[in-house]
Amino acid sequence: MTAGWVAGSVRGRLLTRRRLGAGGAREVAASGGTDAALALLARSPYGRALHPGLAVDDAVRGAGSVCLWHLRVLAGWLPPQGGGVVRVFAARFELANIADRLAALGGAEAPTPYVLGGLATAWPRFTALGSADDLRAALAASPWGDPGTTGWPGAAAALEARWGSWLGAVPGASGWAAGAAALLVARMLALGVDLPAAAIPDLRRQLGRGWEVATDLADLAARLPRAAAWVLADVGRTEDLWLAEGRWWQRIDRDAATTLRAGRPGPAVAAAAAARLVVDAWRVGAALQAAAWGGPGLEAFDAVA
Repeated sequence: MTAGWVAGSVRGRLLTRRRLGAGGAREVAASGGTDAALALLARSPYGRALHPGLAVDDAVRGAGSVCLWHLRVLAGWLPPQGGGVVRVFAARFELANIADRLAALGGAEAPTPYVLGGLATAWPRFTALGSADDLRAALAASPWGDPGTTGWPGAAAALEARWGSWLGAVPGASGWAAGAAALLVARMLALGVDLPAAAIPDLRRQLGRGWEVATDLADLAARLPRAAAWVLADVGRTEDLWLAEGRWWQRIDRDAATTLRAGRPGPAVAAAAAARLVVDAWRVGAALQAAAWGGPGLEAFDAVA
């Protein structure tokens, strides 16, 4: 193992100490309101972007921006070829940027894009495009590939399926990728929206065949391979899909924590550190939403986070 992987793995473990953690996030969720939650977060590692007075959506985005900064720091400590491991996790933020850009091209107001720096997969190419068709063409010429449509949620499904294929190539992440693919199919099935043809090859890499003819969530779970079915276990109703998504994040956190405790320096440890940082940002977002919601929000937070 090279010195770069050793240094990067050490830095990754140190960066994960800057997470809020489940206990800290629950304190935020139980704080009783958005400003109280932000006051707590202002004194946390997220304080560089969060302070009282922010709207919930802006605060959630701020937590993501802090996470992305930590990912960029982690990548900077890895050997040149190691940045690809972290880039997969940063691509979730790029996907959000692409969604916002498509919305803006349709006339919606879009937030300031996440700053990806050297972790961008193709994002800088999309910022100056003048139409949704231009954006689709640029995606087709990039690693994201042609989503087959500019409509939502079809384009999102194709891009998420492609991201899942990248995740499946990350050391130790095959189960996460399979679960992500199952969740994507379940969401589209629940919405009653057909998956775009562009998503099918990537989904088949994770799920095999047979799932395409599922008629409901229970039927889908029965048709999935074991590597993916875990995420939908005991989830038979559309309104319970949020629990499945929480289960997916929880498994990533557990698996990554195990790798960080026992793994030798290398790509798997770097990936685990990146994963725990992203999970923590998601958990902070969930805590902020729970705080804004009040009592029922805390119950929901405890169920998933």
